Amino acid sequence: MFFNNIFLEKNTDYIFVPIGSGRSSYPYSLDVPGITRLLFSSKMSIPTKAISKSIVYLLKPGSRAQEHLDKLLDLLEQFYHPSNGGRWTYSLERFLRNLIIIFGRRLKQEQLNTSGNKIAELHLGKSERASFVKAMMKLIERGQYSKVEALADTVALAMSFLSYVDPSLMLPFITSRFHLALATDTATHQLKAAIISIAFSGRPLSFSSVFPFSTGSMVSNDTSNELLTIAVSNALLGMDANDPPKTLAAMQLLCSVFSNLPILSDDDQLAVLTISFSEWLDKFFSRLFSLLRHLEPISVLTEGPQISTSSRTFLIEDHNYFSMLEILFGKLTQTLYIQALKKISKFVNTNVLPGATSEVGLLCSACVNANPKEAARHLIGPILLSVISSLKESPVSGYGGRGFSDSSFFPKASLSPALETSLEYHLKILSHAINYAGPALLSYKEELKDAIASAFEAPSWKVNVAGDNLLRTLFGSLVFYYPIEQYKCCKRHPFATALEDWVSCRVDEEENIPLRPIWHIPSKDELLLANELMDLHFRSALDDLLRICKNKIHSEAGNEKDHLKVTLLRILSCLHGVLSCLPDLLPSFEAGKSSDDYFLIAGAIGASVASRELREKAAKDMHVVCKYMLDDRSDDSILLILVIRIIDALANIGSLESDGLSFHAQAHKVESASLLEPSFNFITPSHAKGKKRPRWVFIDNVYMHNMLRSSHSLYHNFDIDSHLSPPDLLISLADDLLLLSLQRYETVRLIASRTLLQILKRWPSLLAKCVLSIMERLCDKNTPEHIVLGSCSLLTSQTILRNLTTDTKVFGDVQSGRASVFSTFLLGILSSSHHDSLKSQKAIIEVFIKYNVHFSGPPKSFFGATTVPSDHSEISDLILKISSMGFDSNGLHWRYNLMANRALLLLTLATKNKSNVPLEFFSKTTGHFLKNLQSELPQSRVLSVSALNCLLTGSAHKFFCNEQKIPYLSNVEDHDSYTPILDEIIRKVGFFENTLSSLSHVHVVSDEGTSNKGNIGAIQSSVDKTITFFYFDFSASWPRTPNWTSLLKTDSFYSSFARIFKRLVQENGPSVILALQNTLESFSISDEKSKQFIAAEAMAGILHSDIVDLSKSWDSWIMVLLQKIILSSAAVSTPEWAACLRYAVTGKGKYGMRAPVLRYKILDCLLNPLPKTVATNVISKRYIFLLSTFLEISPTRMSTQELQYHNRLIEELLHNMSHSSAQIREVIGGILSVLCSNIRCFESFAYGHVNNGSSSMADFHGHESWHWKLTHRLTEISENIQNSNHFTELHDSSDVTNENSFVNDELQRDVNIMETMLHFVISSLKSGRSSFLLDVIIELLLPIFSLQETSHKDLSILAKAAFELLKWNILPRSHLEKSIHLLSSFVCDSNWRTRFSCLSYLRCFMYRHVFVLTTDEKSQIWKCVETLLVDNQVEVREHAAGVLASLLKGGDDALVSDFRNRAFAVALSTHKKRKQRNWKSNHSIAATHGAVLALVASVLSAPYDMPSWLPDHVTLLARFINELSPVKNTVTKAIAEFRRTHADTWFVQKNSFTEEQLEILTDTSSSSYFA
Repeated sequence: MFFNNIFLEKNTDYIFVPIGSGRSSYPYSLDVPGITRLLFSSKMSIPTKAISKSIVYLLKPGSRAQEHLDKLLDLLEQFYHPSNGGRWTYSLERFLRNLIIIFGRRLKQEQLNTSGNKIAELHLGKSERASFVKAMMKLIERGQYSKVEALADTVALAMSFLSYVDPSLMLPFITSRFHLALATDTATHQLKAAIISIAFSGRPLSFSSVFPFSTGSMVSNDTSNELLTIAVSNALLGMDANDPPKTLAAMQLLCSVFSNLPILSDDDQLAVLTISFSEWLDKFFSRLFSLLRHLEPISVLTEGPQISTSSRTFLIEDHNYFSMLEILFGKLTQTLYIQALKKISKFVNTNVLPGATSEVGLLCSACVNANPKEAARHLIGPILLSVISSLKESPVSGYGGRGFSDSSFFPKASLSPALETSLEYHLKILSHAINYAGPALLSYKEELKDAIASAFEAPSWKVNVAGDNLLRTLFGSLVFYYPIEQYKCCKRHPFATALEDWVSCRVDEEENIPLRPIWHIPSKDELLLANELMDLHFRSALDDLLRICKNKIHSEAGNEKDHLKVTLLRILSCLHGVLSCLPDLLPSFEAGKSSDDYFLIAGAIGASVASRELREKAAKDMHVVCKYMLDDRSDDSILLILVIRIIDALANIGSLESDGLSFHAQAHKVESASLLEPSFNFITPSHAKGKKRPRWVFIDNVYMHNMLRSSHSLYHNFDIDSHLSPPDLLISLADDLLLLSLQRYETVRLIASRTLLQILKRWPSLLAKCVLSIMERLCDKNTPEHIVLGSCSLLTSQTILRNLTTDTKVFGDVQSGRASVFSTFLLGILSSSHHDSLKSQKAIIEVFIKYNVHFSGPPKSFFGATTVPSDHSEISDLILKISSMGFDSNGLHWRYNLMANRALLLLTLATKNKSNVPLEFFSKTTGHFLKNLQSELPQSRVLSVSALNCLLTGSAHKFFCNEQKIPYLSNVEDHDSYTPILDEIIRKVGFFENTLSSLSHVHVVSDEGTSNKGNIGAIQSSVDKTITFFYFDFSASWPRTPNWTSLLKTDSFYSSFARIFKRLVQENGPSVILALQNTLESFSISDEKSKQFIAAEAMAGILHSDIVDLSKSWDSWIMVLLQKIILSSAAVSTPEWAACLRYAVTGKGKYGMRAPVLRYKILDCLLNPLPKTVATNVISKRYIFLLSTFLEISPTRMSTQELQYHNRLIEELLHNMSHSSAQIREVIGGILSVLCSNIRCFESFAYGHVNNGSSSMADFHGHESWHWKLTHRLTEISENIQNSNHFTELHDSSDVTNENSFVNDELQRDVNIMETMLHFVISSLKSGRSSFLLDVIIELLLPIFSLQETSHKDLSILAKAAFELLKWNILPRSHLEKSIHLLSSFVCDSNWRTRFSCLSYLRCFMYRHVFVLTTDEKSQIWKCVETLLVDNQVEVREHAAGVLASLLKGGDDALVSDFRNRAFAVALSTHKKRKQRNWKSNHSIAATHGAVLALVASVLSAPYDMPSWLPDHVTLLARFINELSPVKNTVTKAIAEFRRTHADTWFVQKNSFTEEQLEILTDTSSSSYFA
C-alpha cells in the first residue's frame, strides 16, 4: 500500500495531462502573490525532480515499484508523441530527464558502496536494470522525433546513458531506429534525430564492436561496425547548406565517432570503421567545399567602427564544426593528412568566399594546428606570397609605419572592389590559419612583417582591419601558452586497443602522466620577432600619433583622420595581440613598501613581451592624444571609440582575456553527452572512478582555466590591500574616460563608461572622486543633456551603487569640511529637478530607482565612532534636509517630492537601531509620514502607508493576552517619545476626516460603481510603483485563509491601510477611536464607494487593535454602527465590509490561534436574527459577513463558545436551504461547507486534546445530525427533478403551470435545495475542505451525474461545475468501496445521461486511482463499462468504447488480455453469423454495434505501435464496413484514426499484414494508402 500511495500521489497530483477530452490545467485555484512567485520562482513549477527521486530510490530487488513504474509510463507514454504535445510536454521532459540522471547517480553510488551485505542486497541487479531500461524505452520511442527541441535532446541523452546500463537492449533499439529513419523518405526531420542519437551513443556503439560478448547475441561486432560505417557515410549526405540542423547533427556525429578512434588510417587492422579513409576524405571535402560555397551569412554587419566585420553563419554559431575539423586532422596519418592539406590549399587559393571567411579560416586553423610545419609550407606560404604580390601592385597611403611622407599619398587612389575583397578575404584566412602555428612562422617572418605593413598602408579600411586581425593573431601564436597535439592519441583503451582511452579526473596522478598536455612555450626567436613587431607597430605608432596631434602635419582634415585611424588601429592591434604579456603599470606603494612585496596570483597567458616602461609611455601618450581628441576631434565617434579601446587595453589588464574566454568556452561544449562516458559502464569489464571524457576535452578545459586565471591574476589585490594605490598614469586615464563617458554620442558614452567601470571595480578608491565629479555636474543647472545622460549611466551601474551603500573604505578619505560622498550623491539626485529634458529626468529617476534596489544602509563610517546621540551628526543633518523636501509645499516637482520621502524612509529604517541617532528623529519622521497621508499627491499617500506600516510598532496600549487585561509596554522610552508628537497631529480638528478623505481617493472606482482590479496601480505608473512599493510587499500576507468564491474577493480592501489604523490605535489608545467615531459614522453610510472602502479599513484596524477599553467603545457606538451597516438596504459595499469583519476576527499570534478581544462580540452581533421584513440583499449581506468571519476561526482549537456558534448557525442555514434568492443559496452552501468542515476537523483533533482543550467531548457529541439533514432526501429530490424534466418534455409548460401549481412549488423548493447542495460541494472542493466532507460529497454523486442536462439551466451549470472538480479529486481508501458501489449502480440508471456522465467520471477515476484499486475492484469497473457497450443509447455505447480504449492503456495485463481476446472472439462470431445465408436478424443493432465498438477500443488502444495482435483486429474491424449505420460510421472513423496514428511508419508496419489483409484494408479507403 505504501508504493500504491506514493505513485498515486506523485502521478495524479503533480503530472497534469488531459484525460479523454478533459482539460490538462488544474481546476483549483493556485493564486500566489506576485512577490512570492518572484522570491520562490524555482518552487512554482511541478516538482518532477522530487517525483523522479522517490521513484528511482523505491526500486529494489523483489519490489513492486518497477511494476508501478511500468503502469505509470503506460499511462504517460502517449503524451510524449509529437502529435500529442501541449503545455504538459515541459513537465514530462523534466520527468524523463530527472529519472535518467537520478538513476545514474544511484548506480554510481552502488558502484562505490560495495561493502556490506545488507546494502548489497538493495543494489539493482541486471534484471532490475533491464526492467528500468525497458520502461524508459517506451518514452524514448515516443519522444525521439518530438517537435519540442528540449524533449528531443533529453531523449538523445537518455539513449546515450541507457546504452551503458544495458547495451543488449538499447543498442539494437538505436540501430533499428536509425535504419527506420534512413528508410523514411516522407519524414526527413527524423533523420536528424536519428543521426543525433547515433552521435550521443557513439561511444557505447564503439565498445559493442569490441565487446560483443557483453551485449548479448542481439548485437554483434559486425552489426555495430556496419552501423557506424553507414552512419559516417550518410553523415556526408547530411551536410547541406539548405538544412542547417541536419548539417550540424552530421558534424556532431563525426565529432563523436572520431573521438573514440585512436587514429584514422587505411592500414589499421583493428579499425572500428570498415571504410577507406582515402576515398572518404575525397567525398568529405567535396561535400564540405560545396557547403562552404553555398553558405549565406545570418546577418550583415553595417559599416562603422567595428574592428571585425566578418559574417557569421550557422557553422560558426555551433561548436561542432570546428571541433569536428580539429579531431579529424589531429587523428589522420601523415599520408592522409598530406592528401587533405593539398585539397585545402587548392581550394583556398582558387576560391574567394567572402560569405564564408570565418568558416574557411577555421578549416585552415584546424589543418595548421595538426601539423604546423607541413601546413606552413603548403598553405601559409602560398597565401602569404599571393597577398604580398597583390599589395605591392596597389597604391599605398604611407600610414603603415615605413616612414612615407604625406606627399606620397594620393587622395583619389583606392583599391578596386575585387582586389579589396580578395585581399580582405585572404588576410583574414591567414589570420585564422596562423593561430597555432608557433615556431613554424619563423621561416616566414619577413614575409609576415611585409604583409602586415602593406595591409596597414593600403588605402582601404577593410584591408587595414584585416591586417589588424593578422597582427593580433601573429602575436598570440608567437607569445601565448597553448596546447599542441592534444588530439593525438596518447593511450589506447586497456581492454579495447581499437579505441582511444578516455580520461577521468578521479584517478591517481601517476595514471595521468602520459596524458598531460604538451604546451607551446615561446622560444627566444619567437620573442625576438614579437619585440620587433612591437617596435614597428606600437612604439613607432605612438611616436607617429604624438607627431600628428602636436605638429598637425596634415593639411587636409580627411588625410589626418585616415592617418589617425590607421595609427590608432596599429596600436590597438598590438595591445590586443599581446594582452597581459605586456607588463602592467606598477601601483603606488606607501612608505616602507616596494614592488618586491607585490605578489600576484599565479596565472599567465604567455611570455613577457617588451617592458613596463613601454606601457607607461603608451599611457602618457594616450593622455595627450585623448585631450587632443576631446578638443579638436570630439565630433568623430570612430576615432573616439578607438581611443577608448586603447585605454581599455592599457588600463584594464586581463579584461581582454575575459572577452576571449567566452569564445573559447563556446568552442567546445565539454558537457555534451556525446563526449561523456559515465563512471558506470556495463559494456566493459570494469567501471571507472568518475566520468570520462576525451583527452582533448580536458586539455581544452585546462587551457580555458589558465586563461581565466590570467584574466583575474591582477585583480582583487588592490581592493583588500590598503598599502596599494592606483598609479598616477591610471588616474589620468580614468579622468579621460570620465570625460569620454559624458560625450554627446551615445555609443561613445556606452563604451567609455563600461571601460571606466572596470577600472573602478579594480581600483575602488577612485570611486569617491568619480562620484563627486559626476554630482557636481548634475547639480549644475546649465549642464547639457548628454552629460546628464552619461552621468546617470555611470551612477546606475552596480559597481558604484554597491559601494555607495555598503563600502566604508572607499569613501572614507574625503576632504575635511566637505560632505561625504553618500550625502552628496543623495542630495544631488533629489536636487536635480531643474533639468528640463524628459530624457534627463527619466535617467535621473532610473538612478534613484536602482539606488532603492541596491540600498542596504549608509556606510558604517557615516555614523562615526561615538555612541552618544547627537542632533548635529551628519546623518541627522541629512535626514532633516531630506525631510524638508518631502512636503508638497516645498516647490519641488512632485516626483522628486516622492523620491525624497522614499529616501527619508530608507534612511530612517536603516538608522533605527543606531544608538547615536536621537529617538526624536524617528518620531518626527513618523509624524511626517502621518501628515503626508493628506498629501495631494496619490503616490505620496501610498508611500506614506508603506512607511507607517514599517515605523509604527503599535504596542503601547495593546493587551499582552486575552486573559491579562493590562497594557504591554515593550519599550516605554520609545513610546514616550512617539506619543506626544502623534497625539498633537491626531488632535487637530478634522485631521481624520481629511486623512480618510484623502486615502479614499486612492481607491479607484469605475463608472459602474465597481472597484478596478489592482486600483492602486491604476493611479501609478511602473516607475511610481517601484518607488512606493517595496517594504510592505514583503510583509506577512493577509488573509491567512484562501479565497475561493467571488463573494469574498475584493481588490479595494487594503490590509496595509487597516494595519495603519490598528497600530495608531495601539500607539495612542482610545483617543484615536474617539477621534475616528464621527468620521466613520458618516463615511460608512456615504453614497461614495471609495469612502465606504476606507471606512471599512479603518474599522477593521480598530476592531483588531485589542487595546484597553476597546470593549467600551464597542458597547457605546461600534456595535450600533455595525448593526446599521448590516440592516442598511442602501448601496453598501458588501465585499469590503466582509473583509473588514474577516480582518477583525483574524486570529492573533504567530499561528493565528489566539482569538481577538472582540471576536465573540462580533459573532454575537452577526448571529442576532434579522427582522422578519428585510430586503433580500440584507439577508445576503449578513450571510456573506458570517461566511467571512467563520473562515478565520481555527477549527483545531475551537472553544466551547465557538462550537456553539457553529451549531446555532447550522440549524439556521438548514432551514433556509430552499431560499428563493440564488445568491443567498450560494452563500448558504459556502457557509455550510465551512461550518461542517470546521466541526469535522475539530472532532478529528479533539480526541487527542480533550483534557487540554477548552471543550469536552460532550460539547460536540451528537452534533452529526446535520449530516443526516443534509443527505437524507438527496435521492428523492434528484428523482423529482428528473421526473419533472421528463414530464415537461412531454407536456406543454403552460398547462403544467396552471394545473399543478402546488407541485411546481414543491419542485422549485427541491431545485433550490439541490442548488444549495451543489454550492456546498463546489465550495468544499475549491476551498480544500473536501477531505473532511467526502462522505457527504459521495452521497451527492447521483445528483451531480444526473442533473447536468435539465430544463433548469442554473442547476445544470452547477452540476457540470461540480463534476469537473470531482474528476480531479482523489478518494482515500476508506471511501473507495462505497464510491465503486455507487458507480456500479449508476450504470443501470434509467437516465442515459447519468450513464454517460458515469462513464466520463470512470475514465478519470481509473486514471487517478489505478495504483490503489484492487484487482476485484478494477474488474468490477471493467464489467460496468463493458455492459454499456450494448446500451440502448448510441452515444453511451460510443463513449464506453472510448473509455475502454483508455483503460486498456496502463491496465492490468490479465484484464487487458482477457478483454481483447473476448472482443475479437465476439466480433468474429458476429461477423460469421451475419455472413450465413439463413441468418435471421434476431441479433439487435446494439449487440452488433457493441461487438464492433469492443474491437474499436482494442485497435485505438495501440496508437503508433503494431503489436502482433493488431493486424487481425483491425482487419476484422474493416470487414464490418458494409454494415448499416451506426456500425459503418464507427468502422470508418476507427480506420481513419488508425491510418492517422500509423502514417509515419506505415511503410515498415505494413509488413506485419498479409496481402489478403492489406486488400481488405484497401477496400475501406478511397485512397491507396494501404496498398
